[in-house]
Amino acid sequence: MAPTSPPPPTWATLGRATALTLTPHLLPRDHSVISKRALAVTDAQKVTLGVIAAYVVGIAILWNVPYIRWILWPFKMLVIAFHEFGHAITCVLTGGKVKSISLDPREGGVTHMQGGRSGLTLPAGYLGSSLIGALLTFAGFNINASKVASIVIGVAFLMTVWWGRRDWLTVGTVVAAVGLLVGCWFIRGAEALRFVVLFIGVMSSLYSVWDICDDLILRKVNSSDASVFAKRYGGSSQCWGVIWSVISLCFMAAGIVAGIAAFPQSAEQQREDAQKFIPTRF
Repeated sequence: MAPTSPPPPTWATLGRATALTLTPHLLPRDHSVISKRALAVTDAQKVTLGVIAAYVVGIAILWNVPYIRWILWPFKMLVIAFHEFGHAITCVLTGGKVKSISLDPREGGVTHMQGGRSGLTLPAGYLGSSLIGALLTFAGFNINASKVASIVIGVAFLMTVWWGRRDWLTVGTVVAAVGLLVGCWFIRGAEALRFVVLFIGVMSSLYSVWDICDDLILRKVNSSDASVFAKRYGGSSQCWGVIWSVISLCFMAAGIVAGIAAFPQSAEQQREDAQKFIPTRF
């Protein structure tokens, strides 16, 4: 009986053989290497994380020290605007109407609304500003992302002049802040812009934490968003304030993790990429 030849290999057989041959060379023997690479923090990101930590401490001090707190004036005005935008946007999305918005870094902001769902519009101020802050913190990990964010910030700054108190101090500090943004575009290929965006992002992310502590714990202001929410839906204002603060911290943490994952480039790579996107050279 003549010997039978083996059947010709199929595509599936060839695919399995190829995979078995190449797999040891393509994949690391220690599978933990993959997870370590995903969690690795570059040198540029370590600097960014250090700056974030310094901002948290610095803003917390400036927020509460008399006279020195005026340094934060234009940025506090912007963050208050983000807070009121959160109220306004949520009101419109839930079928309401925004009558007016007023901003004052001394007394805070007020959004006069008609209709909408108060169960959503009330917490949307703190949570909205925290979400915007998380997005800005995310953008602060990269120069090009900061360029895009700075344009949005510049427009928001100018909007605060429209809705805010139009005294010489407010207008002057807002114009100075816009000038700072523009000037940073020309410092080391806009690298300085990244740290300004990061500063605003950190301040906006933690605005709810500092402001709720200031209103509910230190000053006991009864007209705060948390107090109104507690009167309408139960619970204590301190409880709702803590819950919103925890959510805000989660937003900020998510922005940091996303920034680490999305922007692993070194500082030199970022400067090179920045010259390909709206290049600025002084």
